[in-house]
Amino acid sequence: MDGTLGKFVDNFAALVALAQQAQQATVRGDNLLDRLGSYLETDVRDLPTVVEEIPGHRLADADIILAAFAGEDPESGLIGIGGGDQRHHMSLSDILQHASQYGGFPVGQPDYTNLAIGPAQQRQALALGMRLFRRNGHPLAVLIRAANPRFGQTAAMLEVLSPEPDAVAGFLTAFRERMRTQSVLKGQVVSFTMQEFGATGAGVTFHERPQVAACDVILAPGVLARIARHVVEMAEARDNLRRLGQHLKRGVLLYGPPGTGKTHTVRHLLSRSEGTTAILLSGGSLAFISEAARMARALQPSIVVLEDCDLIAEDRSFGHGPQPLLFEVLDAMDGLDDDADVAFVLTTNRVEALEHALAQRPGRVDLAVEIPRPNTEQREALIRLYARSLAFGSEAIAQAAERTAGTTASFARELVRRTVVAAAARGSEPGDADLLAAVDELMADGEALTRSLLGSDGGGGGPGGPLSRMQAAGPPAATGSSGYFAYASELQLDSDES
Repeated sequence: MDGTLGKFVDNFAALVALAQQAQQATVRGDNLLDRLGSYLETDVRDLPTVVEEIPGHRLADADIILAAFAGEDPESGLIGIGGGDQRHHMSLSDILQHASQYGGFPVGQPDYTNLAIGPAQQRQALALGMRLFRRNGHPLAVLIRAANPRFGQTAAMLEVLSPEPDAVAGFLTAFRERMRTQSVLKGQVVSFTMQEFGATGAGVTFHERPQVAACDVILAPGVLARIARHVVEMAEARDNLRRLGQHLKRGVLLYGPPGTGKTHTVRHLLSRSEGTTAILLSGGSLAFISEAARMARALQPSIVVLEDCDLIAEDRSFGHGPQPLLFEVLDAMDGLDDDADVAFVLTTNRVEALEHALAQRPGRVDLAVEIPRPNTEQREALIRLYARSLAFGSEAIAQAAERTAGTTASFARELVRRTVVAAAARGSEPGDADLLAAVDELMADGEALTRSLLGSDGGGGGPGGPLSRMQAAGPPAATGSSGYFAYASELQLDSDES
């Protein structure tokens, strides 16, 4: 028994020795510290790491630009870092220090992430990988790392190593310049999205550019042309305006009841702005106004759309102290140079709630246009627009328009939809009788709240109507106009689709 045990101990010791030898051989051949030291021809533990932060939504741009730098060196290389999740918790300096003291962190395969670079385009971008290349004869090792809020990293970043400090400075200067002038976002229609782990960063969603013809926007005569002249045609004349010393930065405020066509008008402006960068902010993404303004400046010509801007720009007299988002909006609009080809397009259902400085100061908003509820002629045009594939008679359409006074574009669309649904349920084609029956249904007292939700000023808002009763009761635990505005917002009465 003793001899057997002794033999086992000897064999186990030999196994451990072989494992140690194999580990040392692996470390000498595939250890990150050794690989970098060999490429940079120095002890990398003595080199400072220079960090460049990048907004998370610009990772695709950074990856493309970094790949282009590496592509200028035919002998460039690409490596990853092994070591499991630990590598995500540590900076490059920490990784190298840890590798020096304890080993580990072998060279591995790079990590990739799939990123949108257009409405229907994707790119596999480096999420954690290191490019090795020479620039002006000097070796550089550049680690690119995606934002990873799960590990406390709210921004993407580059971490740069080189034995030549001037080479690092020169590379980062050139990198920033390319980031300033090159982007997959340029000329696209994008919106910010909140990140899963909080409001510390924003992702970007690409949208197809809307295709809305002028004939599909039903407004009073001359109104659309006036808006388009300020937003679109001014951009088309940018060279002459700059030559004549006139500013290009401009602000347009579209105001009126919900459902009257403000958002539809914005879509038309975007459809006429091919090649212009459009940044759409609404709801929670309004918090990223400062970043949107920086993007707009870098990627001009640009349009920044702030939908329902009253949510962040209410008159300060209605609130209980400073409103930082309001100040950010004002700073963003004021901070651009006059020759910046950037248009701010703001929409609101509650112009009376806006901060006076935002609505009245030249240079912030220099054109305010009311989008009111349509008159009879416009209601008839709206019904024809939404029913253009249906065989309604002119007399029935005229009657429907006459009997729906005080309603909106959203109401006209719902009217046509209900007409079609009723006919489809019956198994027949919709006709004039169906249209007029839908008018009777929607204009009945029982649909007063529906009309209010569609922006109508009749029934629901009149004496005894649902909104009238809510106003009389007042919002819970709130007094004054600011309390009512908050209550109405909670009820989500601000829909603006047409």
